[in-house]
Amino acid sequence: MASWADDAARNRKLWTIANEEYTAGQAVEAWARTEVLWGLWEIPDSELCVLGDLAGLDIVELGCGTAYMSAVFAKLGARPVGVDITPAQLETARRLMRETGLEFPLVEADAGETGLPSTSFDLAFSEYGASIWVDPERWLPEAARLLRPGGRLVFLCGSPLTRLCYDATTDRAGDVLTLPQSSLGRIEWPDESVEFRLAHSDWIRTLRRHGYTVEDLIELQAPEGAETHPYYGYVSADWARRWPAEEIWVARKT
Repeated sequence: MASWADDAARNRKLWTIANEEYTAGQAVEAWARTEVLWGLWEIPDSELCVLGDLAGLDIVELGCGTAYMSAVFAKLGARPVGVDITPAQLETARRLMRETGLEFPLVEADAGETGLPSTSFDLAFSEYGASIWVDPERWLPEAARLLRPGGRLVFLCGSPLTRLCYDATTDRAGDVLTLPQSSLGRIEWPDESVEFRLAHSDWIRTLRRHGYTVEDLIELQAPEGAETHPYYGYVSADWARRWPAEEIWVARKT
């Protein structure tokens, strides 16, 4: 228990700083969206056809940050609940609720132990939230507990390839493999944050072990004309045009 609590404290500290430096400013633009855009290069869900019609669905977003995805879900007719462990991020979300008039519940909690009622949601969702910042052995069973039978789990995370090509001298993904497969799993970064990055085989085994059936894996590459993200520059657009930098997993509670 001390281990996951320590990870959570370290990641909360990181996202308190990030909220001040970046996410609070970008949240206004993100809250203005009217459709789901995926990943660093904002690929429309209408092109990928991952989520489908969300109207009337109960959705829990695990690691919602400033809750801009939940805001889009609400605009599309869903009933979202945002869960995050960082008070500063949630305060940004509340400020934007006041400014936009959108309202939905926000819960300050760890994504591995939300305290929300069991079998209450049709969709559990994470975009670079719990999907990378919380041990999958904790948040995947919690998501399964929250989902109704047949409910879907959809999450976005970085590809294992960006980790295996990571060049510490440039703090970016390079053009050659630099790290062994064994470097995947729990990763401690120089900024003291803790990330979890799994191999595809480990994701499949972990999902199955916690009661899911894997339905799809969509590997994302940067479209032509895309530019490197100004804040998340660990992978360049040129690199991501050649190899998948991000991936979307779709699973169903069985």
